[in-house]
Amino acid sequence: MIDSRSRYGREALYTDPIVYKMYTGTLNKPIEGDSLTTNDRGEVTRWQSVNGDSINRLRSRGGFRGGFGSAGNYFYLTYKSSKQQTALLHIKGNSSVIFNGVHHAGDPYALGYMYIPVKLNKGLNELYVRGGSITADIIFPGKSKQLNTDDPTLPFIVTGNDNADLMGAIVAINTSTKTLKGLKIKSSIGGKDVTSDVPDILPMSTRKIIFHFDGTGTETKGQHDCRLQLLDKEKVIDETTVKIEAVDATDKYSVTFISSIDGSLQYYAVTPQTPSFKKGSSLFLSVHGAGVEAIGQARAYHSKDWGTLVAATNRRPRGFNWEDWGRIDALEVLNLARKKFTPDSQHIYLTGHSMGGHGTWFLGATYPDKWAAIAPCAGYPTLKGYGSADGLVPDSSSSTMEQLLLRSGNQSDVIKLVSNYRPLGVYIHHGDSDRVVPVTFARQMRKLLGEFHPDLSYHEYPGGSHWFGNESVDWPPLFDFFKWHKREADSAVNNIDFITANPGISSSFRWAEIVQQHHPLQFSRIVLNRNKTDETISGRTENVHVIKFNLEDFGANKVVNISLDGNSSIKYTTKSSNESIYLLKQDDKWSLSEKPALSQKGPHRYGTFKDAFNHHMVFVYGTTGNKQENEWSLNKARYDAETWHYRGNGSVDIVSDKEFSIEKYKDRGVIIYGNKNTNRAYSALLSDCPIQLERNKITAAGKTFTGDAYGAYLVWPIKGSGVASVAVIAGSGLKGMNAANANQYFAGASGFPDFMIFEVDMVKTGPGGVKMAGFYDNNWELSGNDFAIEN
Repeated sequence: MIDSRSRYGREALYTDPIVYKMYTGTLNKPIEGDSLTTNDRGEVTRWQSVNGDSINRLRSRGGFRGGFGSAGNYFYLTYKSSKQQTALLHIKGNSSVIFNGVHHAGDPYALGYMYIPVKLNKGLNELYVRGGSITADIIFPGKSKQLNTDDPTLPFIVTGNDNADLMGAIVAINTSTKTLKGLKIKSSIGGKDVTSDVPDILPMSTRKIIFHFDGTGTETKGQHDCRLQLLDKEKVIDETTVKIEAVDATDKYSVTFISSIDGSLQYYAVTPQTPSFKKGSSLFLSVHGAGVEAIGQARAYHSKDWGTLVAATNRRPRGFNWEDWGRIDALEVLNLARKKFTPDSQHIYLTGHSMGGHGTWFLGATYPDKWAAIAPCAGYPTLKGYGSADGLVPDSSSSTMEQLLLRSGNQSDVIKLVSNYRPLGVYIHHGDSDRVVPVTFARQMRKLLGEFHPDLSYHEYPGGSHWFGNESVDWPPLFDFFKWHKREADSAVNNIDFITANPGISSSFRWAEIVQQHHPLQFSRIVLNRNKTDETISGRTENVHVIKFNLEDFGANKVVNISLDGNSSIKYTTKSSNESIYLLKQDDKWSLSEKPALSQKGPHRYGTFKDAFNHHMVFVYGTTGNKQENEWSLNKARYDAETWHYRGNGSVDIVSDKEFSIEKYKDRGVIIYGNKNTNRAYSALLSDCPIQLERNKITAAGKTFTGDAYGAYLVWPIKGSGVASVAVIAGSGLKGMNAANANQYFAGASGFPDFMIFEVDMVKTGPGGVKMAGFYDNNWELSGNDFAIEN
């Protein structure tokens, strides 16, 4: 093993001496005592032998340094096979693994459910495993197509509910050389059988598949066997059993749903209102801490007689720190709960513990008009101050290029959004002896809010550790505080002070919306006053190009006078009682304008590279390159799908460029692996993009990067769709493609701009290897000073 001093974390940049040498053909077979690089203390790092302990666990001599934020411990393992054959690689505790030169996802939290199909070469097989404490096994499966129940997503059967069409999901493993098509999965429980279609599963890959089942034949509480059979033309090719729990309507329970992000099955948990559900009651959204299941979160609360509590999942117990797709999961669950439980919209509350305390701070600041009050418990405000497993979000950089990259994560900087809490009741609850999330974070927010906030309550639990029982979250004074608070109706709110960094994430507060910015992902602010009697709107703006006002509270045939930023008043006569207008700021002057076209940037689609991983995304690998390019494309798509499964409990369609068409996958996010020469879907989707990637050349803004060593990430709107984008992960050649292998875009709160072009040397030098990065303007053009090119 060796401490390679790799750098992976919550940003677009990464460095890794091992993979750099691998990509440039200079990596020698590890030999004990050989040096690799010099660490940050000026010490030469060397390969050292390491032995497994009594449970065959390998640990770094410097102690545990694993997880996604690992400084870069690598284990070099070998396996000698008597023949060429397929197997399952089962490693726990690793951040990633490179098996015979191919990247695969890791299991950094040692959950044990990652089984990676691999092809063993006859003779020597080499593994570079990144992590601090691991176990590693090679398993020879008895079947090439099988079901695995280690990682299920299951609902509860709830008496009195409609249980005729419930959904669960388990993992299917394909270690064959053919894509599995046309399979079905049959469920049997309580004498009821249901057969469901199975999506395509690529060769040498795994996929989480959904099955439907009928729970109406199960009437008693407790665990019930649900038999599952994998069918190929009515032939049973594998079968297994999962346990489905049945509960009373007054018990805590889980509900599954299909997510719009990727079409996968997710769940949320419910602590029902007692003694019975009532429409128009309150709703509490609770967001859990790291490593906590949503059902465990729900069980920490006593039922309330005045409302229902729902716990979202963040897609996984650790997931995305309630940012990125964890944020979207919370909003999906909130919308589902509002439809299912029909609460009073003025009585919706947000709370959470630990990582969920951060989620409460983040979601509260990002969507301040959704809640009557929020209550972070044992929470940290920002990932710049508390990094968790992925490490810290860097606060600044001496590199101009890295500063631009970090700007793409501004939406995560809760401290900069602190004024957004002003209209909310805020209750801070923290143990004063917390060693996991020190109470200094709570005191930091008390100090910041105490300078201006009119409705703040603060409590330190004497002697309280990070978790001091269910009162860590189910604290009676906290819920009393909620009960006192009511969200004001939009018509009653006449003063607005709202900040956002990304209108694609959060654009509006009440009757005003920031539609476009002058400078993407810099902070925008609106401070407004509305006087319905005088029929005026006045105020100031920062970094706002287009703003929208909802004028319905003024009524029809009213002359509204609008004065912004000291400009002359704009008069507008309302034509109806349900009307909105748009204003454009150009050359420091405001004027009435039309609604920007859907083809422009706006709240519907504002960019940054990660935005394409939404809207039921599909991964498209290329087949028109040479053998090595095609292999890279397919392997990279599988690697991202494996990581997405682990990170986000996800399931993604992976198709070849031959199978892909815009019509077939209309309004779906598309991820292209490859360039114009290696992936035929590229030209179909990006022919008008000002950045062009092809073999041995990348062109952008009049600049040409020549050679095979350049990689790139970029996003582009899909023509004909009002919401979906395409992302490109590619390079000008194999070196550049390999440089694009790391997928920290799945790390919560990692900031990626609209595009970045980098040389393979970035893997060695960091920001010095980034050649161009930044943001398109509102017309998706390269103009102005919102991108940088290295001189």
